[in-house]
Amino acid sequence: MAQPHQIIETRYSNEDGKQRYLRQLFNEGAPHYDRIGWIGSLGTGHTYRKRALKRAGLKPGMKVLDVACGTGAVTKAILQVLDGSGSVTGVDPSPGMLQQARSHVTAEFCEGQAEALPFPDDCFDFLTMGYALRHVADLHQTFAEYRRVLRPGGRLLLLEITRPKSGLALALTRFYFRDLLGWIIRLTGGNKTSREMMTYYWETIEACVPPEHILTALKESGYAGVNRRADAGIFSEYRGQIPEKQDS
Repeated sequence: MAQPHQIIETRYSNEDGKQRYLRQLFNEGAPHYDRIGWIGSLGTGHTYRKRALKRAGLKPGMKVLDVACGTGAVTKAILQVLDGSGSVTGVDPSPGMLQQARSHVTAEFCEGQAEALPFPDDCFDFLTMGYALRHVADLHQTFAEYRRVLRPGGRLLLLEITRPKSGLALALTRFYFRDLLGWIIRLTGGNKTSREMMTYYWETIEACVPPEHILTALKESGYAGVNRRADAGIFSEYRGQIPEKQDS
């Protein structure tokens, strides 16, 4: 099984425990999640997401699936790029996160897992996943499921935070995500769950497999044009495309 990271034993002991932990963490932290995201990105997250979507080929008229949509941050950016033409559906395993998304984003939302999407084959032109690849159970299974629901020629964009390679960059990134943001969240009224969410966020970033593993898993899953664009060494955009069907 191609796990995005090994079991984090201080949090859970197996994959089932991981999914139970994540469900509780995100359900309880959902009311605070947008504020955490805004603080963490210094208010630049929405602009970055729109640019990444356009770079990956999102255009008006497309039918889009936003996997692990959370509170709808990427969904909202997709809607702005679509500009009234096309459609977007958000799917997430956390009812709490979906409740928050439905409260402020006008789109279709439903509950579901990345590894077993509740949609028929070949029904989307574009699929996104924003900062949640570290939470899936198996990279190959997830990428195969994404390929199943994408049409021939469909495009994939995975946004992720990547562990820096140099020791200094790693130390600075760890301080920012784990320590500084946790301190800011405490000062601004965040509860225990929201602080734990940031600590766990960093733990999964630090433990995640390197980009080469993700790119290889995408290629082995049958995607064409697989590549990674990196900003500041840590903001990764993984992209791929479903091959067009060949006439027989």
